[in-house]
Amino acid sequence: MSADPPARAAELRRLIDEANHRYHVLDDPSVDDAVYDAWMRELQALEEADPALRTPDSPTQRVGGAPSGQFAPVRHLVPMLSLANARGPDELRDWHRRARDALAAVGLGEEPFRLVVEPKIDGLAVSLTYEDGVLVRGATRGDGAVGEDVTANLRTVRAIPLRLRADVPAPARVEVRGEVYLPLGAFADFNASRARAGLATFANPRNAAAGSLRQLDPRVTAERPLSIWCYSLGAAEGVAAESQPEVLAWLRAAGFPVHPDIAVVDDVDEAVAACARWEERRAALDFDIDGAVVKIDRRALQAALGAVGRAPRWAVAYKFAPTTATTTLRGIGINVGRTGALVPFAQMDPVEVGGVVVRQATLHNQDDIARKDLRIGDRVVVQRAGDVIPQVVAPLVQERTGEERPFAMPDRCPACATPVVQPPGEVQMRCPNRSCPAQILQTIQHFASRGAMDIEGLGEKTVAKLHDAGLVRDVADIYALHAHEAEIVALEGFKETSTRNLLRAIDASRDRGWPRVIYALGIRHVGEITARAIADVAPSLDALLAASPEELARAEGVGPVVAESIAEHLSSEDNRRALLRLREAGVTTEGEAGQAPGEGPLTGLSVVVTGTVPDLTRDEARRAVVAAGGRATDSVSARTDLVVAGPGAGSKLAKAERLGVPVADAADLAAILDGTVPVPRRAAAETGDAT
Repeated sequence: MSADPPARAAELRRLIDEANHRYHVLDDPSVDDAVYDAWMRELQALEEADPALRTPDSPTQRVGGAPSGQFAPVRHLVPMLSLANARGPDELRDWHRRARDALAAVGLGEEPFRLVVEPKIDGLAVSLTYEDGVLVRGATRGDGAVGEDVTANLRTVRAIPLRLRADVPAPARVEVRGEVYLPLGAFADFNASRARAGLATFANPRNAAAGSLRQLDPRVTAERPLSIWCYSLGAAEGVAAESQPEVLAWLRAAGFPVHPDIAVVDDVDEAVAACARWEERRAALDFDIDGAVVKIDRRALQAALGAVGRAPRWAVAYKFAPTTATTTLRGIGINVGRTGALVPFAQMDPVEVGGVVVRQATLHNQDDIARKDLRIGDRVVVQRAGDVIPQVVAPLVQERTGEERPFAMPDRCPACATPVVQPPGEVQMRCPNRSCPAQILQTIQHFASRGAMDIEGLGEKTVAKLHDAGLVRDVADIYALHAHEAEIVALEGFKETSTRNLLRAIDASRDRGWPRVIYALGIRHVGEITARAIADVAPSLDALLAASPEELARAEGVGPVVAESIAEHLSSEDNRRALLRLREAGVTTEGEAGQAPGEGPLTGLSVVVTGTVPDLTRDEARRAVVAAGGRATDSVSARTDLVVAGPGAGSKLAKAERLGVPVADAADLAAILDGTVPVPRRAAAETGDAT
């Protein structure tokens, strides 16, 4: 044992940290495994002899502590924003133009800036908080504002420094942002070892990385070969970096892995070329990427541009073309939705598409099948739209053998055998039986979903088990489950803890608000925006039950078709009985109107958003309209004041043009919201204003 244990322990920590940095960050090992292991054993012995020597940043503490029962919420010091997408060079140039115009609007149009092009790692985004140079907290991205505390698990990732390197002054507090991933080679070896052990393998590296970081026992995470690439800072007290390249340089100096091939370019054309180079080399990388990230280099300009919704204006994700594959279409199945729609789906030989094994894909409706001329037995091209939803693109007609069979929609519901109908003017076949078990299951699942009553733990499989056991036959039965706790615990897959968690989630959902209850009912044509409008004219359950179709049609964006759909739903005695039981169970059924508009350029205007909106999801765009004083509605009518139309806008845009409703390009929405572009208005003769 050393004559000066504290000094020797400090020296060993320095030696081991340097070896970790050289091996895991620089890919330049400095010592062999035997020497490294000897240092670790010596340090462990010193700490066991004198626990006071065991510091929080000691390399022996990368795996420590008992398994956690849960992950505590962590509020990020600075929100972790999500990136808007640019698909192709034209959309990237559009983003660049909008950024320049936005800077010009605040007097910074002549400010020169360069662009930084980085790989978009397909992993799990995390935030690492250091105080006085020591890692104190690691969290997942979560919803961008609040993530989960996975500090113990992130400590096991050897590429993450437990203490910032001495090369940089330790800031009082800094948030480092990065993407945890599994290298492809390590992922293949890891899956092979699991298969040899008889364990389930992971579908792709991203799922494996995400699952590894959410292990309750950090010792399990430590067995997974995780790594990280770091790319930005959140809160940064005492870090002098005026540009993204300076941020990356600071990260490297502080000991974080930063990809060496990040490009700094002078203009958007060079950025397009840099993105193309990343796409060309995608297959040769040892980690998955699903695009490139393009950022404006200067942080002062980033701050001036800010964000729209949850997406920064100063950065964009250049998404690569979806990965495609070919396979054989073995059959076409039918799902029955909550409104009775019969939705066909493809049943295929398993094929890997974009790192995911796909066996099923959407086919939308019978017209889509006919348009593509799909036949059972065809060799087909499959892609993951947006790298998420598998879909069948087309058959390989040249490979047909003559044994392929055309598909015909069934004339009876596959769930209840009721004869199907096709309402006039609709594409979809429907089952008219309100008691159809498939519709009931889908309705209950929708009621419990995130955007509706948000009952955590009440997903598809749980709903099916509770329904099969006779415990949940309609949505109101959910709130009677407390009386059946023992029966739930006895079901396969349930335990006392999971049952109690489910019941607590059900209790928490009682106060979601009246508009969300209306949306959760799953009434055809009634989305979140329409539900808020209905809550304005029918602010209680009694008012809703008493409302006539004509009264409901007075709600903003609710025309005769939607009003009749609501009235038809409420005409069912079973549905009315379920609503009354919800009220008796303590679910909020009155007292909250729809989201109140703010004040801004759209004050008093009825606005419809259709098609794709740059930098925003459709719901975020609608919320932005409300925040600017407008009323976001779903349908176009003569009372609509403005339609915001982006790529993919269809019948709503055509109707607006037919009715003479002013139309704004979705690319200009951000400028309209901040008042730099005037709101398009009807001509004076149309509005009746004096000239």
